[in-house]
Amino acid sequence: MSSKMMKRLILWTPALTIGLWEYVRHAFLLPYLSMDMGNLLAPIIVFVISMTLLAKLFKMMEDTEQKLHEEKRSKALLEERERLAQELHDGISQSLFMLAVKVDRLQQAPSEERDEQMTRLQGAVHHVHDNVRQAIANLHMKQEETDATWSELFMRMIEEIKADATWEPAVDWQLDDEEMTMKEKLTLFSCVREALTNISKHAHATEVQVCAATTDKGFECKIVDNGVGMLEDPFHVPGKYGLRMMRDRVHNMGWSLSLYRDNQHTVLAIKGG
Repeated sequence: MSSKMMKRLILWTPALTIGLWEYVRHAFLLPYLSMDMGNLLAPIIVFVISMTLLAKLFKMMEDTEQKLHEEKRSKALLEERERLAQELHDGISQSLFMLAVKVDRLQQAPSEERDEQMTRLQGAVHHVHDNVRQAIANLHMKQEETDATWSELFMRMIEEIKADATWEPAVDWQLDDEEMTMKEKLTLFSCVREALTNISKHAHATEVQVCAATTDKGFECKIVDNGVGMLEDPFHVPGKYGLRMMRDRVHNMGWSLSLYRDNQHTVLAIKGG
């Protein structure tokens, strides 16, 4: 029995009991029961019927709520395991793989190229270190932090990047917290944080804007900066893995990511639906 039906029965039972009792009394019992006795028996019958039937209905509702609570808890555990697997795959696993590739190249490189290969290897090690720190920070994120509003998350992120940045992003966020699941929210927030970190490290920007809004098909988020831009396709630059992992994460969610120059500004756009 559905929860909706049980609620209806709880509401209807007293009225149906009174109606049925009055019908039986007037149709069959008037010769045997006085009006006063009938009026006295009416609340007693309603009480007995309600206690008998409604107690069972309340027990069924409690059992249903308990099952829903257990299912919700199981779903939360599965989402947490999926989140852990995503962090390990997107950040640590891929970074370690690229690090192993560079070590192999260093071993096979001629002596005159080893200094260059060593420099690239050092850069890769630093990148792995950053990914591990980010993964640990994400995995240690408490439940109340995952339930935080967008403005609260942005304030924390801005505090994190202030040490390296000379700007503070102008945020125009029109996306409702309730329009996305926790997984979608964390994925989008991680992408925005990765983009702002890249701007802080490489773009030499003085102005940065972050905006997001709901569209007919879902949402669109843009990160715009007035930095130096890109001389080549950033998704194919050797040693640059952050954007590629961001693109993979976005695609795994069924979203799209684009990066382009517009009127001397670099625009990173994420669209989802």
